[in-house]
Amino acid sequence: MNRWIREALRNPNARITGAVYLLYFLTAIFAELFVSRKLTVYGDATNIVAYLFYSILTLLFYLMFKPVSKGLSLFAAFVSLGGCAVGVLGLFSLAPTQISPLLFFGFYCLLIGYLIFRSTFLPRILGALMAFAGLGWLLFMSPPIARDLSL
Repeated sequence: MNRWIREALRNPNARITGAVYLLYFLTAIFAELFVSRKLTVYGDATNIVAYLFYSILTLLFYLMFKPVSKGLSLFAAFVSLGGCAVGVLGLFSLAPTQISPLLFFGFYCLLIGYLIFRSTFLPRILGALMAFAGLGWLLFMSPPIARDLSL
């Protein structure tokens, strides 16, 4: 077994982070099922819970990557929490602009990917994959590509 897997299994914070990540994914999928069935009130409530889990996950990631780079980890946390705020405000049509929270999360994935790549406790391939996912979100959400995909 690799060294980083042994360290992650011994670290309760890593297990808590993984559990919160799983809860976020489950609630986000559940919310999407409600919205696709036109149960928007339940979908909005479930989305709020999903954003809450993602906010907690952001704080856990900040703590996890603070030893790698305190400033960059803090900046990434602010970007993610900004995306959560825009997402929640958008659920209630209170967002000041039509900015998608996915733009924030794409940039957040790039930052987390870099932090993972620089860390010594996670495999670098995860950092590269996370950065690749962030680029995907940013390209997908750019206005020309989004316009072409929505036609």
